[in-house]
Amino acid sequence: GTGSSILSALQDLFWLSKSKVEKQLQIISVLQWVLTFLVMGIACTLILMYILCTDCWAIAALYLAWLVFDWNTPKKGGRRSQWVRNWAIWRYFRDYFPIRLVKTHNLLTTRNYIFGYHPHGIMGLGAFCNFSTEATGVGQKFPGIRPYLATLAGNFRMPILRDYLMSGGICPVNRDSIDYILSKNGSGNAIIIVVGGAAESLNCTPGKNSVTLKNRKGFVKLALRHGADLVPVYSFGENEVYKQVIFEEGSWGRWVQKKFQKHIGFAPCIFHGRGLFSSNTWGLLPYSKPITTVVGEPITIPKICNPTQKEVDFYHSMYVDSLIKLFDKYKSKFGLPETEVLEVN
Repeated sequence: GTGSSILSALQDLFWLSKSKVEKQLQIISVLQWVLTFLVMGIACTLILMYILCTDCWAIAALYLAWLVFDWNTPKKGGRRSQWVRNWAIWRYFRDYFPIRLVKTHNLLTTRNYIFGYHPHGIMGLGAFCNFSTEATGVGQKFPGIRPYLATLAGNFRMPILRDYLMSGGICPVNRDSIDYILSKNGSGNAIIIVVGGAAESLNCTPGKNSVTLKNRKGFVKLALRHGADLVPVYSFGENEVYKQVIFEEGSWGRWVQKKFQKHIGFAPCIFHGRGLFSSNTWGLLPYSKPITTVVGEPITIPKICNPTQKEVDFYHSMYVDSLIKLFDKYKSKFGLPETEVLEVN
């Protein structure tokens, strides 16, 4: 009896230890992405400049020569790596929150698609995990579909960071890149655009479900020009993982944010999550709140090389209605009350 009791205690201790190790690996995986999002581009640029001033300058010079040669690759679909997309670290990243991808309809491999992702959140964690990695099984759920997450073109001017982003299938959110993927890369492509962008990130806060969409019609025009079907995507919980200081319209804080957004392309947010060692302290780690990304029904879009404003408005209104219906259909399944309304700004 004593021996079996000791063995049982040792087994309990072993599983407790394993659980703790799993949690620490999850924290590390999320921390590396947060640091990548915030400082990797600047850090790599400064390190490269420093190496140019040392005896190892030839290494930096060779990389810069390669950078010039490879400069247009991000505009031509990038250079994705299935090996990187399948890294085990992304599974720990997924399980930290956890993040789930919900498929509602099949996608034909004979068509191209533009996914509108909502809401932006602070860092678009759900968009990255679901479409730039295979952690949630996007390749298995949508066989034959190649997802490209579109982000700020400025990120692809940063050494090393650009290569890291491209390995996950991330591309610049500009017309050249999108035109290439939708017209010269065959069919079965899906470009994920976080439609609300920096403006939407300024208003994200826990408990709020709002999207910046009323005057965002460029993605609809692109879809019409290429005959790419529009797919609404909503991530329940994206706004719950960080707390942000919201500046009122007309305040000095909002003025600074809008200036940054206009001239640089992103808006600086004052936000916080949990600490590295405790969930009761402030830090840069997001809170471990569930994020569930629901991919809605595709809207068939005709190919119109030069769509009129009336045509753009028509399909934009169809898209908005489809997004609202998607939100209303799934909101109660993912923790929201039936009375919750999606605010479209």
